[in-house]
Amino acid sequence: MSDNLDLVRSIYADWERGDWSRTAEWGDPDMEWATLDGPSPSRMTGLTAMATGWREWLADWDDFRAEAEEYRELDAERVLVFHHFGGRGKTSGLEVGQTTSKGACLFYVTNGKVTKLVLYALRDNALADLGLEE
Repeated sequence: MSDNLDLVRSIYADWERGDWSRTAEWGDPDMEWATLDGPSPSRMTGLTAMATGWREWLADWDDFRAEAEEYRELDAERVLVFHHFGGRGKTSGLEVGQTTSKGACLFYVTNGKVTKLVLYALRDNALADLGLEE
């Protein structure tokens, strides 16, 4: 197992517990964060912007989690993770698991830091963008 895969697994260990607080430990200060699909596609740069984006997203949820299902090392720099979500909408009360939403995150890692994180609400979009099959 590579150092990059170990790093991404440690990030998901936090996210599976609903802990989103350690971004500054694993993220490059100039990290790019992109959400390419879902309800509000966006791009931002820097840890401060990413922290703000996470806070805004998490404010709508109780106990939101991303639970890894599969890790794929695509090359020396990229790790793709297929995941599903857990948690409950604060307003709707809907359990995320009831939506059967299965997403993916693509991590770019250089020198032990995530330099880019691409989030996909729908894993099929990640597979199509990367030319991969499930």
